[in-house]
Amino acid sequence: MSQRIDTLRGMHDVLHTDVHAWQSFESHVRTVMSAYGYQELRTPILEDTALFKRSLGEATDIVEKEMFTFVDRDKRSIALRPENTASCVRSAIQHGFLYQGPQRLWCIGPMFRHEKPQKGRYRQFHQVDVEAFGFAQADIEFELIALGERLWRSLGISEQIRLELNTLGTAEERAGYRETLVAYLTEHKTRLDEDSLRRLETNPLRILDTKNPAMQALVADAPKLWDNLGESSRERFETLCAMLQAAGIEYQVSPRLVRGLDYYTHVVFEWTTDRLGAQSAVCAGGRYDGLIEQLGGRATPGIGFAMGIERLLLLIEACGAGVPAPRPHASLVLLGERAGSEGMVIAERLRDAIPNLRLQTHCGGGSIKSQMKRADKSGAAFALIVGDTELDNNSVVCKPLREDREQSAVSFDELTAALREVVDAETNNTRGVIGG
Repeated sequence: MSQRIDTLRGMHDVLHTDVHAWQSFESHVRTVMSAYGYQELRTPILEDTALFKRSLGEATDIVEKEMFTFVDRDKRSIALRPENTASCVRSAIQHGFLYQGPQRLWCIGPMFRHEKPQKGRYRQFHQVDVEAFGFAQADIEFELIALGERLWRSLGISEQIRLELNTLGTAEERAGYRETLVAYLTEHKTRLDEDSLRRLETNPLRILDTKNPAMQALVADAPKLWDNLGESSRERFETLCAMLQAAGIEYQVSPRLVRGLDYYTHVVFEWTTDRLGAQSAVCAGGRYDGLIEQLGGRATPGIGFAMGIERLLLLIEACGAGVPAPRPHASLVLLGERAGSEGMVIAERLRDAIPNLRLQTHCGGGSIKSQMKRADKSGAAFALIVGDTELDNNSVVCKPLREDREQSAVSFDELTAALREVVDAETNNTRGVIGG
């Protein structure tokens, strides 16, 4: 026997038993995106490594430690995308979206980071990205947050998620604060842990988000970013907060929320939960007004967020908000060689007559006992039994599998009408009955 080959560490299959949960989640996403006028964009998994170095910053953990990069046959440095905002911006520049007016876009697909695998965190993981280009005012910030809030309600998890907000001000104000923060942290360099010492030279704002208990007091006494903001930036943030309050969207201002990427300006936000242990953030984003110009496009404001699908599915499961996978409406039991052949044609006639019918047939034959056992295991509501007698009489024996009712013989036309009623009843959330 050959040696088994398994998935690479940190990669995972989405099994057939779990795909329904993904499809249900994606359906909610598509519905909400459509409601707000966002259009789907699909970008490639492979991009030029320079795209992420220029957008994320060469000193970030993602670029320094986590990106999967390689040199291709043309001797170009290629990267598996670690996030999708840069790819969306690259696409908008390349295809001229920005000359067609403001754009509302969203993407879904796999991302790749070489992190330590754990529950809810993989090296191949999946995200939904929502991006808006060409909107300069705080109203688009409110819209994106309201869109996220509506999605949480749709998924049944809004009570388990809290919104945290902060503002970084303009790029100039953020740069000025960085100098102030570095000066403060340098004075207390002996109290910094190894990770913070490294970030002091590369990305000092990330030190504010440290999880090290020994550094909490130091961080709490650090200069406040808010004190470095101008009047315009403060008014902008206060306008957004007022809009959220008017809409009844709860939030918490978190001065230490800075996000790890260099391109953010003004508002940044995260949705977090305490239901997933250490993996608390399920969605995060903010405004990035300088990124499009930084990547070669004309100066255009931008804002977006990304949500991790795996973490959100874990949260949906923890909240008991998942929807069970759809089971067959009926299972076709075929007795004998003739029924095994002609019954497959009957199945196709039923599917033609009732497009949304979920009908499972038992290929490969078998005794009535074994076929009925499989029919019951499938979760079908009814077993439809066809043998030589039923074929001669143009009828089908219908046996309820989830209700205590006797089986009965019905004509093919009666069966078609009854199954259509069952399918329609499911759509309208009422009750349909076959036979009896």
